[in-house]
Formats: sequence, C-alpha cells, structure tokens
Amino acid sequence: MALSCRGVCRGASLILLYGKRPVGVKASLCTPRLSSTKSSLWFVRHYSPSEARHGIGRSIVSGLKWTNEKYERFLQRRFPRFYMLYHTFMRGFRLLFQDGKEVRRIVARMLSEKIEHQNLPYRDMEKIRQVRRDLIKAIPLVIISIPPFANYLVFVLMYLYPRQLLIRHFWTPQQLVEFQGLYHTKRAQHHWAIVKGLESTSTSVQDSRLKSRLVELCSKVRSGVHPVVSDVHAVRTLFSGPPLGINRMYADQKRHLCALLFLTPRLPSFWIGRRLNSHAFELMQLDRAIVRLGLHQLNDAELREACYVRGLNPDRLSAGQCREWLTQWLQFSTHLKESETSLYLHCMVLLTVNYPKHPRH
Repeated sequence: MALSCRGVCRGASLILLYGKRPVGVKASLCTPRLSSTKSSLWFVRHYSPSEARHGIGRSIVSGLKWTNEKYERFLQRRFPRFYMLYHTFMRGFRLLFQDGKEVRRIVARMLSEKIEHQNLPYRDMEKIRQVRRDLIKAIPLVIISIPPFANYLVFVLMYLYPRQLLIRHFWTPQQLVEFQGLYHTKRAQHHWAIVKGLESTSTSVQDSRLKSRLVELCSKVRSGVHPVVSDVHAVRTLFSGPPLGINRMYADQKRHLCALLFLTPRLPSFWIGRRLNSHAFELMQLDRAIVRLGLHQLNDAELREACYVRGLNPDRLSAGQCREWLTQWLQFSTHLKESETSLYLHCMVLLTVNYPKHPRH
C-alpha cells in the first residue's frame, strides 16, 4: 500500500530530528536518508545556543570594526582636517573611559581595604583629582553627544571652542602645550594683585616684627628676588588667623586666589573660601604623598604636571630646574598645618613668580 503524503512528511521529520526511520516506514525516494545516525546524535548533543550567539556577536563586531576602519581611511584620504578632529574625538573618549575604569578600580580597593583618601599612593590620588575635574567639565559635552548624529555638532564645537568646551583628553599634543601656556598667562595676570593685597593687609598687622617681615617679603618679590623657605615661614602665623586666614581675608583677595586654581570667582565670598580651602588641602595631601613615594620616582611628564598645578609654568624649564623647585616646595609645604591653607595658596605666587632668575631659552 502506498504511503500517504502526511505519513511521508511525518517520517521525514522524525528522521531529521532523531537520525533514524520510525517503525513501519520504509525508505523510498520521498524519505531522506541520513549518512550516519551517530553524527546526527553528536550534533544534537553538542549544539549550544550560547556559543552560537557568541559566534554571531563576534561576526557583528568584526564587521563593525572593518566598516569603521574603512570609514576612517576614507576620511583620512578625502578630508584630512576633519579626520584629525574625528581621530582626536574618538581617542579622547577612549582615554576618558580608561580613566573612569581606573578610578573605579581605585575606589573599589579603598572600600575593600578600608584605605583613607590621604593614605593612597600619589598616582592614585592624582588620578582621582584629575578625573573629577575632567568629568565636571566634560558633562555638557557628553550630554550634547547623546542624540543621534549629534557627534557632528560636537566636531564643530571642537573646532570652534576647543579650549573652553573640551578637556585635555580631546586636545592634540600641540593644543595641550598651547592651552596650558594660555591658562598660565591668565593666572599670572593676578600675581601682582595678590602681592599688592598682601602689602595692603600689612598695615593692619599689630605685631611690628611680623609686619616688617611681611613687607620685606613683598619687597623681595617685587624686586625680582626669589625668596627662600625661611622667609615664608617667618610670617606663617599671619595666614592661620586674622588678617590673612582663609576666612578672614578680603573678598577681592580670595577672588584673585581663585585664578591660581582655575576656579570661578563669581560666587559668594564664604563659598569661595570653602572651595579654596578644600583645593589647597587636597594639594597639601598630594605633596605628602609625593614625599612618601619619593620625588625621584616621578618621570618628567609627572614632574612638569606637578609644578604646573602648584603655580609654576614648566614650559621653559629643564627637568632639573623643575625637580629643584619642587624639592624646595615640598620642604615648605610638608610642614604646614591644615589651618595654613591660605599661606599655601599665597606661596603659589611668592615662590613661583621669580623662579628661575635666568630661565632656559
């Protein structure tokens, strides 16, 4: 008796699933024959949906990578200037993402090992400080980049306002040197106003000995002499209380000090004082971390960055001059108390404005 179509299809389905013919069904031209029952069973046992998904995922990633590389080669060949912006933008996001992962690792270790922030190694403390400042400035850029195709708007902003809107991750090496020099020039515009503020405040000092030493220190700086650490320590008591304590000095003096740390002066006086105190104390902790690490452990880039953050422009200085100045700075700062943050900030002018006497050309 001939097999019905339904029976043939059912038999074929069973053969495909199990690799053998069902009972009562004979092989014919309509029933597919499998070469090996064992091979079919092996395929059923070793088939893994997760491995298949991973394989598909790897294929998609490879395809996207190939497409992106082709797109970059096209931009580099046809639009070289736009390619530089695109490359800087993508590299900046990668560096920012890496810094975020590094900070997350540091914070996780702090929590697991119960390490206080001031006891962290220098490089970890500096990484946290820098990333926090970068993220605050990068938040508007990240928000602008969220909508589809908004990255092209970001490219335009990068081209027009790179210094104002972007952080160091999105700067070219040439821009990094140029912008740091420009920022220091703006910072240096407040140096003599700060020295003048010290001279004006000296008239309200009651102790004649401290008054004469403060006036002498300001006169040295005005005449182009680089003061020594002992000159600064001689007047340190004036900066922990009235008239030059962080919460006792005039509001104009605080606003001039904001420029040294690149902080906005457009805030109420008491708020400015809190921010100045917080940032100065953070730098004091970093100074102690450098001493624990050893100044000789810093490479040239770290050495120059440490000098720049503390008010000195290292652009025209040799590595030896930077190391010499930072050694002197650490001798001064590591003996300060938490209440003497005002002296720390003022010395970002007093100990930098005339260093060195004969800069290297």
